[in-house]
Amino acid sequence: MAAHPIVRHEPAARFALRGEAPVSAGAFVAYAAELAAKLPERRYVINQCSDRFRFAAGFAAALLRGQVSLMPPNYTSDVIERLARDYPDSYCLDDALATLPDMARSPGAIPALPGEQLAAIVFTSGSTGSPVAHPKFWGGLVASAQAEIEALGIGALPGLALLGTVPPQHMYGLESTVLLAMQGALAMHAGRPFFPADICAELEALPRPRALVTTPVHLRALLAETAALPALDFLLCATAPLPVQLAAEAEARFAAPLLEIYGCTEAGQIATRRPAQTAEWELFPQFSLRQDEKGTWVRGGHARTELLLSDVIELRPGRRFLLHGRTADLVNIAGKRTSLASLNYHLNSIPGVRDGAFVVPIGEEDGVARLAAFVVAPGLTSEVILAALRQRIDPAFLPRPLCLVAALPRNETGKLPRARLDALMAKAG
Repeated sequence: MAAHPIVRHEPAARFALRGEAPVSAGAFVAYAAELAAKLPERRYVINQCSDRFRFAAGFAAALLRGQVSLMPPNYTSDVIERLARDYPDSYCLDDALATLPDMARSPGAIPALPGEQLAAIVFTSGSTGSPVAHPKFWGGLVASAQAEIEALGIGALPGLALLGTVPPQHMYGLESTVLLAMQGALAMHAGRPFFPADICAELEALPRPRALVTTPVHLRALLAETAALPALDFLLCATAPLPVQLAAEAEARFAAPLLEIYGCTEAGQIATRRPAQTAEWELFPQFSLRQDEKGTWVRGGHARTELLLSDVIELRPGRRFLLHGRTADLVNIAGKRTSLASLNYHLNSIPGVRDGAFVVPIGEEDGVARLAAFVVAPGLTSEVILAALRQRIDPAFLPRPLCLVAALPRNETGKLPRARLDALMAKAG
């Protein structure tokens, strides 16, 4: 049974950045071992640490203790209560419990863990229904991180410092801010700044080379609200399709290449692209795709079994493909077909629209008679937005109603869970 080290750093190498005090990989492992000894005797842990370093330490401590990290789509009280019912042998770990000792300690040896060890149970976001649990084994998580390192060319940026705007509990955040640092011998920024000015200040303080791991929603806010942006060496984006105009502007203003990750909770990350240069995704070499009447299947790499993807995919030569939206997002009105992803792309391309989303009303999913849309566009009227949409989409898909709102109820990764959209629809009447 193959074993994989918790981190790939040399013990004295920099693992995390906490203000002006870097933490070595050996010190991180020593702290994780100390924390592991203090954890209660349970099978499952719900890691609620918002501090990225504390989360990583709690995750590593659970691994060392043989415990499984439960990672729900959000941490509302009802979700935690449901987890406690479904997993009665569980407990919560938060920033207060994961207290930080003096990090100025001697580097320790780096332990290795069996690849078949169950490391986490990750839940889907619930954007298309109820969250679904998916087990993740340590060997698969390591393989996923190694595949990402290869696909993104991270090896050309040794010691890269990563700052993430996404929570570490999300699959993308876990893979690209925690595991990428642990398995790529990179440096993790401990916090998760929220406001654009704070993100820029924290990025400016990082040593070069440095990278930002973010989402289209966070990236759009950064570009809209910040005049001067710090130069970066790398940008990574995921969780929603990234418009080419936004990607090109980000590359120009951050003076860095921007790559996008495609994946899902079930399979993890499987492909990447540079949207400013191409609409096509390139499949990781470890994977293969096939199609049948049910859709597109992926197998290989860190996917333990062949999995049916929930997206409409058009295969292209040379291990490349195009995405046409989620299978559940396809709509058919008056014999005309499109996807919510395509409609949202056109809506958010309208000048002055800061955020927007089309919605299939409750009860009309199987026989769509109309669509609704919610738009954040200060200074614009619904008539102006509808006029712009008429120039971009078929009239059959024009939203009725189109509601102007102050903000969309996105979660921490920028997604719109179906339950939140349903609540917004009910409120709009």
